[in-house]
Amino acid sequence: MDRFYIIANSQKEETRKMRDTIVRYLEERGRRCLYQEADGTGEKEGYLYTNPALVPDDTEGVIVLGGDGTVIQAARDLARKDVAFLGINMGNLGYLTETDSARYREALDCLMEGRYHLERRMMLDGELVHADGQVFRSRALNDIVISRSGALRVINFNIYVNGRHLNSYHADGMIISTPTGSTGYNLSAGGPIVEPSADMLLITPICAHTLNTRSIVLSGEDTVEVLIGPGRKIAREQAAVTFDGDTFSEFVTGERIVVKKSRRSTKLIRINDSSFLEILSKKLK
Repeated sequence: MDRFYIIANSQKEETRKMRDTIVRYLEERGRRCLYQEADGTGEKEGYLYTNPALVPDDTEGVIVLGGDGTVIQAARDLARKDVAFLGINMGNLGYLTETDSARYREALDCLMEGRYHLERRMMLDGELVHADGQVFRSRALNDIVISRSGALRVINFNIYVNGRHLNSYHADGMIISTPTGSTGYNLSAGGPIVEPSADMLLITPICAHTLNTRSIVLSGEDTVEVLIGPGRKIAREQAAVTFDGDTFSEFVTGERIVVKKSRRSTKLIRINDSSFLEILSKKLK
């Protein structure tokens, strides 16, 4: 690789210093390295933190300084660019970051010398159809979460797969997760851990009001629809849908969200032999 781009949280001094150090290291070796100061002000322009219009089309590798959350934000913002991401963790061990700040030279040398491989991770597209015909769309690398909004009461969720009714849940919410997101909110809600390069959809209820509720694992080619049913005392229930814990929209009884595998995917750069299971073992201790 010869042409790089850095995404970093420039509000943190430690991260700024590491960014500048990496830029010097690459430029001293004849590589191009640009960067963008993410400010989180671009939601109306179709991105959250990183403006894809400022990333050159010939960029070969995007270096993300931060934790898993920063990698997820960058992957969503640059999904249409089809670039590869290397995460350098500035804190604790992550599932998506490949190395840490103490070993950045080794990682950069591997990229410049071509000693790496790419790992593709599936993403989700969500389409929320409102009663007035307006459509809200967004994309997620980890998960799409539908949860109650307003008064603290359970919601009646009706789940359809490929147009056929699968099940109904009385619960606080529903998580539709990718394998990458299986170690996130899905895991906290009692869902299964799935090898991240798999091609699957996971449906996990949040605090379901039944004793025999389990997660459901579907093919990555399936389409999931979640319809909010009427409540017990009032006909109109309120809910909210959140994409990767960031982008969100509200919807009500009778409206639905359609979730399916995205045509876009995230390419992660892998430079070492540490497997997902090894990282998982360290996390779970």
